[in-house]
Amino acid sequence: EGIRQHDAEIAAIIANPETPTFKNAIEPLEFSGMLLTQVNLIFSSLTEAETNDELQAIAKEISPKLTEHYDNISLNGELFARIKTVYENRDKENLDTEQMKVLENHYKDFVRAGALLSEEDKATLREINKELAMLSIQYGDNALAESNAFELVIDNETDLAGLPEAVVTAADEAAARNKAGKWVFTLDAPSRIPFLQYADNRNLREKVYKAYINKADNDNEFDNKEIVSKMVNLRLKKANLLGFNTYADFALDDRMAKTDANVNDLINRVWTYAIPRAKEEVADMQKIIDAEGGGFKLAPWDWWYYAEKVRKAKYDLNEDELKPYFSLDNVREGAFMVANKLYGITITELKDMPVYHPDVRAFEVKDADGKHLAVFYTDYFPRAGKRAGAWMTSYKDQWIDKQTGENSRPHVSVVMNFTKPTENKPALLTFNEVET
Repeated sequence: EGIRQHDAEIAAIIANPETPTFKNAIEPLEFSGMLLTQVNLIFSSLTEAETNDELQAIAKEISPKLTEHYDNISLNGELFARIKTVYENRDKENLDTEQMKVLENHYKDFVRAGALLSEEDKATLREINKELAMLSIQYGDNALAESNAFELVIDNETDLAGLPEAVVTAADEAAARNKAGKWVFTLDAPSRIPFLQYADNRNLREKVYKAYINKADNDNEFDNKEIVSKMVNLRLKKANLLGFNTYADFALDDRMAKTDANVNDLINRVWTYAIPRAKEEVADMQKIIDAEGGGFKLAPWDWWYYAEKVRKAKYDLNEDELKPYFSLDNVREGAFMVANKLYGITITELKDMPVYHPDVRAFEVKDADGKHLAVFYTDYFPRAGKRAGAWMTSYKDQWIDKQTGENSRPHVSVVMNFTKPTENKPALLTFNEVET
């Protein structure tokens, strides 16, 4: 239905017999597809934060339809002609700053989407876009499936040596996977990172580390190598079609860096200072290995473990001892307090707000004068249906309709993967998690 409504709105813009202006071409384009945008925001956000087999199947069914739909708009010659007319006459339109920015964005977006290509090249671009969309979905599904499939099951308590009590307790509770009496570690960050940081068993650290870095690279049904190869080649082909030498050139063209030379220059300047410092850290860790009679060179799976030992030796700093001071609730309330002091906004929990998972909490954000600003969701803990990492997303956009005065307030969510609290212990954050 969203696609049908959007098609009708685009058709009305094209059919308008009047000379194209910002008012009759750009403004209706800006507000077209509202239902489709709303549905797609919710659906795509859920497939990242709480997916399942049914949602993944729907994504694969709808992705080519959505890709075709948006290509039908961005590659429509009649529609682009109207946009181009307004763009070329923009100095005569008496536009304000916001309107000029909207016009420029639409024109550039259409050009970058292939509006200036020949019909033959447009057809080629359509196929590339469709295939890239499907490959991207499969890539994500494979990575999630591979991550969920890994379990390090420990049944010998001596293999838990070095792990703090809270980490062991969390692993014991993870044994609800029909492995009572054993300890289970996964590739989720709250399980993986503490294990690499504290576990004395070097062989098990190596196993966890390699499972993580080789995720979807194990020559099985979830392997992504062929998908990556296809995506790289398709992106290059797309970039070449649009007049760029590389996909990097295309991707950076509308970003602040502009060129890959600027990106490489920044990286090299950072490396000038970062590499010597990293070498110093490696030397510090190697000294501890040698002093303990380890008889091996520092490997990637040793980094977190010996970095923790260096902290203790050099600074008498034990991150695990500091975690009780950084409970999740206290950190969140601290962030809310800072927002209040800086901007005057208040953030209050909405106990009865519908959410997509019991772990999710909702808050109302109000301005200093008590006016409603937004709804803010927090989703903190890992689960089988959630992608790895941390990100911000929205379930409803912010916009103001200058014609009707309607002021749509956003529904925004932050999604993370922190250690889930147990029945008797709150969620306690590491330095990195507090920073996130």
